[in-house]
Amino acid sequence: MSKAPAARVSYADRLADRLGAGSVTGLLLKLLFLGVVNGLSLYAVLTLLPMREWTPLVVVVLATVAIDWVYLSSRRIPLKFLIPGTIALLIFQVYPVLYTGYIGLTNYGTGNVLNEQQAIDRIIADSITVPDDAIRYQSTPLVDDADELALLLTDPEGEIFLGTGDGLTTLEEGDIVGEGADRRILDTYRPLTLREVGDREAEVLAFAVPIDAEDVEELAVDTEADAISVQTFNTAAVAIQRLEHDAATGEIVDLVDGTVYTAIEGTFTAEDGSTLRPGFREFIGFSNFERVLTSPAIRGPFMRVFLWTFAFAVLSVITTFVLGLALALALNDPRLKLRRTTRSLLIIPYALPSFMTALIWRGLMNTSFGPINEVLGVDIPWLTSQAFAGALPKASVLLVNLWLGFGYMFLITTGALQAMPEEVKEAARVDGASGWQILRRITLPLLLVAVGPLLIASFAFNFNNFNTVFLLTGGGPPIQGTLTPAGHTDILISFSSRLAFAGGRGQDFGLAAAISTIIFFLVAIFSYIGFKRTKVLEEIN
Repeated sequence: MSKAPAARVSYADRLADRLGAGSVTGLLLKLLFLGVVNGLSLYAVLTLLPMREWTPLVVVVLATVAIDWVYLSSRRIPLKFLIPGTIALLIFQVYPVLYTGYIGLTNYGTGNVLNEQQAIDRIIADSITVPDDAIRYQSTPLVDDADELALLLTDPEGEIFLGTGDGLTTLEEGDIVGEGADRRILDTYRPLTLREVGDREAEVLAFAVPIDAEDVEELAVDTEADAISVQTFNTAAVAIQRLEHDAATGEIVDLVDGTVYTAIEGTFTAEDGSTLRPGFREFIGFSNFERVLTSPAIRGPFMRVFLWTFAFAVLSVITTFVLGLALALALNDPRLKLRRTTRSLLIIPYALPSFMTALIWRGLMNTSFGPINEVLGVDIPWLTSQAFAGALPKASVLLVNLWLGFGYMFLITTGALQAMPEEVKEAARVDGASGWQILRRITLPLLLVAVGPLLIASFAFNFNNFNTVFLLTGGGPPIQGTLTPAGHTDILISFSSRLAFAGGRGQDFGLAAAISTIIFFLVAIFSYIGFKRTKVLEEIN
């Protein structure tokens, strides 16, 4: 008997199987997905390349290559599930931490935002000035057949010139033909239309015609750097460039008095201490970290804020855990009626958005119009009192945070209590243990094993609980007599926010990033210690 011929597999099916798609439809969906990913990546590359943002550019390229490499193979199935989460972890968790640490090693802040070349260009551009008695021209922006800009200039005496990027040319009668928009200059140039002027506004306003000082009379300052600079769309004037950058030495020289400015930690500084602005971003090592620990203006507020941050995080965890556990124990008794209804009501504070609840409490505690003071018939400054190092505002913040957090502790402790085997407790009761002994020797140790990691996470959250502090008190009331802005209820994260965005002497992103890096390491250390303690509890059990 002859065998039946095997079914012929199409090329599309073989390709789908080779690429791990399973079917032609799956292959089309996979190619569509990869097309979208690569299209977005190409758009990101074309956007980042002119901006010279090399780090994000490299990340985008590597991520795209990794996705293509994994999803265009039938032998890398585990990676197909791991690669999206891994890329997201690197982009949204690891990269921000590393970038924050890098910023903490720089002088990034007000006056030092640009890179070095951008700062030099801005300084040189700002040094171009028009003397009071300099020659002023009526000007018309022109463009030639090669789309190069030029100026048609008329001086106060009526003499007409053509200004190009190569210099100034005197025009004779007959060099200009036509009127208005139809004019032609030297048969090469024509006036820009209003639409063209609008489209090339920045280019027109930045245009300058280099000139020789000997060709212009009555200049206020006689230097070789003179030029005719556009002032408005129809006026220009002889301007001088006072500063010049020496590319060989990296210094900026004052062409009038000869002062030399050298770049020192991102700022061009002269021997007499005078500086040029703006500065530029520069790597300064651990200077910001040294300022936190050694500068009297920062060290004092920093230590007070750090101690309160630690106390706030610890007290928040303890108070919310104790209240949540007490309520969970009370509602775990099967003899209690309406347990489900009561549990649902207790979850409401945790279910509401924290920012909305904080703002409501801020209104309730208002000194002049708050319902709490109106009911009590007093004028207690719950959020603004300076007495006893702001003890009352600190207590108010802890109270509000207790309201916001006890519902979470109630939920996790209720779940842990319900998961405990009743046989252990029953055996303890048979042995004559009291209710307190069962709670202390059995329930609490077993509970801490289950909720210990969650308590550590709660500590880390409260260590960086920016929303509650910022929305309730704004970090205030302010600590009196400090050179660095800080408040009695500020925690480290809100203190670094003040330094970054609310400093009276400008923004200091580098210092704020240094403090954020310190926060990261502190939380990491505390979390490590907490997990070690949790492991001890597991061994005891």
